[in-house]
Amino acid sequence: MGGLPQQFWWLWASTLVNRLGGFVVTFLALYLTAERGYSASYAGLVSALFGLGAAIAALGAGVLTDRLGRRPTLLAAQLATAVFTAVLGFTDGPVAIAVVAFLTGLANNAARPAISAIIADVVPAEDRVRAYSLNYWAINIGFGVSAAAAGLIATHGYLTLFLLDALSTLLCAVLIFVRIPETRPERTAAVAPGTKPVGLGTVFRDGPFMAVFGVNLLLAMVFQQGSTTLAVDMGQHSITTTEFGLVASLNGVLIVLLQLPVTRWMEGRSRTGLLVVGALLIGWGFGLSALAGSSAALYALTVAVWTIGEIINAPTMMGLVAELSPAEARGRYQGVYSLSWSLASFLGPAAGGLLLDHAGPAVLWGTCAVVGTIAAVAFVPIGRRKTVAPLPVPVAEQPAAAVAS
Repeated sequence: MGGLPQQFWWLWASTLVNRLGGFVVTFLALYLTAERGYSASYAGLVSALFGLGAAIAALGAGVLTDRLGRRPTLLAAQLATAVFTAVLGFTDGPVAIAVVAFLTGLANNAARPAISAIIADVVPAEDRVRAYSLNYWAINIGFGVSAAAAGLIATHGYLTLFLLDALSTLLCAVLIFVRIPETRPERTAAVAPGTKPVGLGTVFRDGPFMAVFGVNLLLAMVFQQGSTTLAVDMGQHSITTTEFGLVASLNGVLIVLLQLPVTRWMEGRSRTGLLVVGALLIGWGFGLSALAGSSAALYALTVAVWTIGEIINAPTMMGLVAELSPAEARGRYQGVYSLSWSLASFLGPAAGGLLLDHAGPAVLWGTCAVVGTIAAVAFVPIGRRKTVAPLPVPVAEQPAAAVAS
C-alpha cells in the first residue's frame, strides 16, 4: 500500500464510502420480483434499461472527463446518482420505474471514466495495476458489507435501502469536493506536425483495444447474472432475502481477503494463462449454479468459484487497458472500456431474464459456461501480445509527482 499519492487515497476513501451504501443495484431484481410482484422478464428489462443508461453515460462522461475535467464530471455524476436513487425508492408503476432506473444508471456510470482517469493521472505507470487493484478492493469491501446488511435491512422495508444508498453517494460527493483537486494533464501549446487529436472515433478504430473491449463484453454479460438472474433463481428456489444477502456478500468478502495476495502471486506469470483461467472460472462458476437447487450453501460454493476467476481477471484486464490509454484521451478510453460493462449490464440481464423465464435455470447457467469458454479461447491471442504501444497524442503528460504535489 505504500508509495501512492495522497489524492489516490482520498479517492479510495470516497469509493469505500459510496460502496458501503451500494444496496440498490444488487437488490433491484429481487425488489421488483419479490416485493413488487413483477416477472423475471420485467426485472431483467429494468436492469437492462439501467445498463442502457450506463452505456450512454460511459461515452458521454468519457468525453466530458477529457474536456471539462475529472472533478466536475465526477461531482455532477455523484450528485445526480444520489437524487435519482432516492426517487427510485418512491416510484410506482412499471413505466415510471423503468424510466427512473434508466436515469439512475445514466448518472451512476458517469463517474467511472473520471475515477479511472484520476488514478491514471496521479499514480506513476509502474504502480497503476496495484492502484487499480486497491480501488477494486475498496469497491468490494463496501459491497461485502452492504450486501450482508442489505439482506437484513430489506426485511424491514426496501425503501430504507434506496435512501441509505442515496445518502452514501451524497457523502462521497462531499468528500470529493473537499479533498480531490482537478488532475487532468495540461495540453501543450504546440501540436506535433501530422498528429491528429484523439477522439472517440480514434478509440473505436484502435484494433488491440477493441479486441479487449469485445471479449470483456462477453465475459461481463456472464458476470452480470450475479446481481440479476442469480437473485431471481435463488428466490424461485425459496432462498430467503437474508440468505441471498449472505451469499452475495461472499463475493465481496473473498475479494477483500484474497485480492491483494492473489495479485502479488500473479506478478511475473503468463498474462495469457491468467486471462484464460479467469474466464473459465467465471463462466463455469456460474454454470455450476444449475446444480445448486434449493441449497444456499451450494449457491455459495458457485459464488466462490467465479469470485476467484474475477480476482484473477480484474487486475490483469485493468493493467491491459492502462497500457492502451494515451494521456490525452484517458477519459475516452476509460469511457469506452466502461461501455463494455454497461452494454453487458443492458444485454446480460435482458437475455438472462428471458432464458430463465422461457428455458429454465439449467439452460441459463449452461449458457454462462459456454460463453465463459468462448471468452477464454478468445483471450489467447490477446494475452500473447507482448506490448501494446499507445497512440501518439499532442500532449506532454505531467509527472505523477508534480500532479500529486
